[in-house]
Amino acid sequence: MKKITKLKICDWCLLFFTIAILTSGIQLEATHSSGLTPVWIHIITGLLFACLIIYHIYLHCGYSNWFSKIHNQKNQLTRILWWVSLVTLITGLIALVHWLTTFNHAPIGGVHGKLGFLMVLLSMGHIIKRIKFFKRK
Repeated sequence: MKKITKLKICDWCLLFFTIAILTSGIQLEATHSSGLTPVWIHIITGLLFACLIIYHIYLHCGYSNWFSKIHNQKNQLTRILWWVSLVTLITGLIALVHWLTTFNHAPIGGVHGKLGFLMVLLSMGHIIKRIKFFKRK
């Protein structure tokens, strides 16, 4: 399969998971993270979303140093999205460890949620800037 085809499949999956993680995050925010099932859905969706993001970056950058590749990007939105995504992932993993040990919402989960909303907002900008890629036949 050609790289462009893999990228197209990955990007469509990312579009779906962006909507899914946003919906899940809003649901958790509205219910104050009550209930085990919604939290597990968010965790699984988030992990799949993170894997797709990693694969997306791999398709663009290969095995090279991603930090330097993204740092040298002309597009500032992509660089900001990179850093916000990393911090969102790290806070999400910390919140996951806390939640698995206590099954309670923690302040780090709240920070993760706010960063997650910012990440989705930046992702939407990233998508809109490249909307022609989705429209190509």
